[in-house]
Amino acid sequence: MSLHSDILVVGAGPAGLSFAAELAGSGLKVTLIERSPLSVLQNPPYDGREIALTHFSKEIMRRLGMWDNIPENEIYPLRDAKVLNGRSDYQLHFPQPTEARGEPADCLGYLISNHNIRRAAYEVVSQLDNVSILTDTAVKEVKASDNEAQVILENGDILTARLLLAADSRFSQTRRQLGISSDMHDYSRTMFVCRMKHTLSNRHTAYECFHYGRTIALLPLEEHLTNTVITVDTDKINSVQNLSPEELAASVKEQLKGRLGDMELVSSIHHYPLVGMIAKRFYGKRSALIGDAAVGMHPVTAHGFNLGLSSADILAKLILEAEQRGQDIGASSLLEKYSNKHMLHAHPLYHGTNMMLKLFTNETAPAKLLRGLVLRAGNNFPPLKKLITKQLTG
Repeated sequence: MSLHSDILVVGAGPAGLSFAAELAGSGLKVTLIERSPLSVLQNPPYDGREIALTHFSKEIMRRLGMWDNIPENEIYPLRDAKVLNGRSDYQLHFPQPTEARGEPADCLGYLISNHNIRRAAYEVVSQLDNVSILTDTAVKEVKASDNEAQVILENGDILTARLLLAADSRFSQTRRQLGISSDMHDYSRTMFVCRMKHTLSNRHTAYECFHYGRTIALLPLEEHLTNTVITVDTDKINSVQNLSPEELAASVKEQLKGRLGDMELVSSIHHYPLVGMIAKRFYGKRSALIGDAAVGMHPVTAHGFNLGLSSADILAKLILEAEQRGQDIGASSLLEKYSNKHMLHAHPLYHGTNMMLKLFTNETAPAKLLRGLVLRAGNNFPPLKKLITKQLTG
């Protein structure tokens, strides 16, 4: 069987679905190819990950109809953020901003569970007449020529289009088959994520605690409920995995010096190996990369989905503009323009994050000294703090 679309998207995760939502009412025929079953798209399981969204991401999601699909009581405001280093109580503090994107702001951003974002995106796209989703479908091979892009499915069906998008994770096989190389960075660390209740208020403040040996990030949900992210060197994962729920909660309380009072594990625990990736370029012949297939961030900056959403937004706007002008939506000039524009933000953020992580996970004596100096410089040099806050709020 052969099926032709205007655009083929490999991967119906949040980035792929968001891109499809951008093309609502455009008349462009979009086909998404997804390995997961339909039931997973309709009702994604909780996976422990809480996504920090900027004000810009909120604007995009609201325009696409995704924001209103998320239960209001599961959108958690992030008022301010603090960074701690080693055994010191000194804090780099990013306070509640006075405005974001020209509007009054009462928070740095918003925390929403990954499964809620996925469900909201699917609910929008499932209502679009110009979008089809092939679920339970695996891709065998992708090809791209001067005239068309082609996807060969494992069942032998051949799909063709004017443009092919890879949105199939930072380990994208589509990207590899398109011959687009990437810079992959294995941090050799593993992240454990879970929800914990506690007796003291988190004041809707996020904490990144770069303690020696084990890093803890605290993402405030309800006042007495926090998403707790524990990161350890991968060869030390048993120091977390072998703990009972009570022992884990007690160890977190001890590491936080009782900052949140008594802790109690109230969710399942999920763990993920930490690997970062950025593609050398975000396009190929009649093809482009969006979401994590373009750049997969370390979660410390909480910018992964924000970048993915931005990539979908940038590319969709260029495509809609070209289509309205009767131009080729798969032209190299268009795709290069998208790549350059997205790279302008993604490249410094990716490499800047890696530089910060290299410093704040280095426990030599000179590095420890420099870590403390960096936090103080961040607090006492207003232009730097303002720049970082702008990144946090989008």
